[in-house]
Amino acid sequence: MIVINVKDNESIDKALKRFKKKFERTGVLRELRSRSYFEKKSVRKRTENIKAAYRQKMRDEEAAQ
Repeated sequence: MIVINVKDNESIDKALKRFKKKFERTGVLRELRSRSYFEKKSVRKRTENIKAAYRQKMRDEEAAQ
């Protein structure tokens, strides 16, 4: 369970922003989406390889500039 301590004179917006950051870091939503349907290991591995290749391509292009 995520606990956010709201400090004195802190706006609700700032506390909500901190909560959203913490929630995103835990990866709960990402895991929930991945569990919404079954994906074979071979398909998951293939998509991970495609994503890794894309990230590497972006890094190479950025380094070239």
